[in-house]
Amino acid sequence: MRLLLFNLATDAADPILGFTSRWIASLAARVESVDVITMRAGLVDLPGNVRVYSIGKERGYTRGRRAAMFYRHLTHILRQHRVDVAFSHMAPIFTVMAGPVLRPRGIPVVTWYAHRQLTATLRLAHHLSSRMVSINPASYPYRHDKLTCIGHGIDTTLFEPAEVAPAGPPLLLSVGRLSPIKDPLTLVRAVALLRERGHDVRCVLVGDAPERDRAFARQLREDVRAMGLDGVVHFTGALPYEAVGHWYRRCFAHVNGSPADHALDKAGLEAMACAKPSLSSTLAFRETMGHRADHLIFRHGDPADLADKLMALLAFSPAELAGIGRELRARLVEMHDLEGVADKLLAVFAGAITPGRGGDGA
Repeated sequence: MRLLLFNLATDAADPILGFTSRWIASLAARVESVDVITMRAGLVDLPGNVRVYSIGKERGYTRGRRAAMFYRHLTHILRQHRVDVAFSHMAPIFTVMAGPVLRPRGIPVVTWYAHRQLTATLRLAHHLSSRMVSINPASYPYRHDKLTCIGHGIDTTLFEPAEVAPAGPPLLLSVGRLSPIKDPLTLVRAVALLRERGHDVRCVLVGDAPERDRAFARQLREDVRAMGLDGVVHFTGALPYEAVGHWYRRCFAHVNGSPADHALDKAGLEAMACAKPSLSSTLAFRETMGHRADHLIFRHGDPADLADKLMALLAFSPAELAGIGRELRARLVEMHDLEGVADKLLAVFAGAITPGRGGDGA
């Protein structure tokens, strides 16, 4: 199978999208070749059967020039190589741009989308795609007639448990951009409550704010100072993707404050892969958490409820916590391991090439 892949960023060091390089490598191990057209490229560390074509966002190209580069690369690939199937990863705009070119050639498009936002572009991408794939039914906001749910694709070899339990005060961790939608302030307030109750907890926030949320991030830092948490709450800024595992292994628990109706947050799953309790206010985590969900799901925006859930975890013995971590990792591997997701994607690709085959729709 020869795969054409559309990607937003192909950069192994990217703090947010670095994981896509591992997806590409996993798929490349299962197919003859992969041609990647990406919005931007950075550190490219991929197998020899992968070719990467950037449309130039990292070079500051205008939107019009990027569109021209997209069609230039697409035309070159179609002339030079046979393409059996196209896979558009979180890039419905690329599905829309490529669909009218690929359809007359009989090349099916499979589009991955996992977000609660429903746009006109996504509706059109759905129409132009042979199959849609997502994490679970709650992660896809449009019609499910073409949908196959395959899990999230977490690299459980990169994100694995620590060999030795971390020393020092319990460390609460949140990995993700500093944005209102992630609600890091609820975690900071819960830290203040726990310390008032006599628990010497610390907190690390890994991530940076996009330009639109710079004012929010400044206010968050001011709130930390106003609560007297300087030296307790630490901001690392954005880190290379592969460096984040150190903090998962170092932490006592990971906290994700996204809204209840949000899609599964990748960072929360990565923490579970490292055998750490992962608390969230997003209800989509319930299935992965299993019977631990009532202990790990807190009310969105409620620092007191989060503090209560964390206090309950702090009361467990190290052996009990290790058992919870092993249980969460086992469920994560079963439902979201990258290798399993790559196998499921190949089945979806095969079904798109030969109608009637592939995974079950949701």
